[in-house]
Amino acid sequence: MKPIVPFVHNLTGPLVAEWTQALQRAAPTLDIRAFGALSEAERETVKVAIVANPDPANLLEFPNLAWVQSLWAGVDRLIHEMPGENVRIARLVDPQLADTMAEAVLAWSLFLHRGMPRYAAQQAEKQWRQHRLPTPSERCIGVLGLGHLGQKSLRRLQQNDFNVIGWSRSPKSISEVTTFHGTEGLKKLTALVDILVVLLPLTPQTRGLLDEDLFSSLKKGAALINFARGDIIDGSALLGALDTGKVDHAVLDVFPVEPLPGDDLFWTHPKVTVLPHISAPTNMTTASSIVAENLGTFFSTGQMPETVSRKAGY
Repeated sequence: MKPIVPFVHNLTGPLVAEWTQALQRAAPTLDIRAFGALSEAERETVKVAIVANPDPANLLEFPNLAWVQSLWAGVDRLIHEMPGENVRIARLVDPQLADTMAEAVLAWSLFLHRGMPRYAAQQAEKQWRQHRLPTPSERCIGVLGLGHLGQKSLRRLQQNDFNVIGWSRSPKSISEVTTFHGTEGLKKLTALVDILVVLLPLTPQTRGLLDEDLFSSLKKGAALINFARGDIIDGSALLGALDTGKVDHAVLDVFPVEPLPGDDLFWTHPKVTVLPHISAPTNMTTASSIVAENLGTFFSTGQMPETVSRKAGY
């Protein structure tokens, strides 16, 4: 009999069938089922579930649940809402996801480097005016967060000749990259960068990290890219920094409330580019393959993939 693995999610529309079919194709030795399709007796056999922003109450229905495999790289909500301290959480570690994020970081860094917001504003005013273009090596880009996504993005920026530096909460050594850490290191980095890229996990320590003090420590006219989590930024502080010119432009892909409410000031601010959380969408094919491999190993050997620390938040 195939092991039963429930797929617990908040997906809607065609995505439900598409994800279920992709997962089942990738893991033919498993019986992947919708939560509502399991009997009470079957729920007692469940040891692992595949999840995508699940309702925590549903997971309480599995008394023998040992761990969950998330379809997303970000697991901050799961960490806070997952019932049972003994239930482990594995986030998706997909090389394709890192490549997609690095591509987005490069694309929007080039958007800022080449002055696209300025020229779009000039077009609206029918202004014909050219501006000096620094070389990439003259443009310092600071990456906050030096995990898998951050390091991949650093390398992609380096390959395009940008001057790249990085920051993490604890010391981290990366070849050919100047790195900073801790509170004092963050102040040193922000004083140097022309573009600040946020790729941090959301933890109690990073929530609200980009506040009025941090924005005041930036070089005047620096730009911001946030591809991490909306709650890492103090929105009011960012609006203030944009209005004073301390921050020249912000590319925001993530927000505390999504979709972004229609009355949010970021929608209409002339110095903000709003994106609908599209910087690094999960690739269904590669993700399903990785999930299938993790589950296959578990049912064959009992070994889980690397799981996150609920205390650290990543």
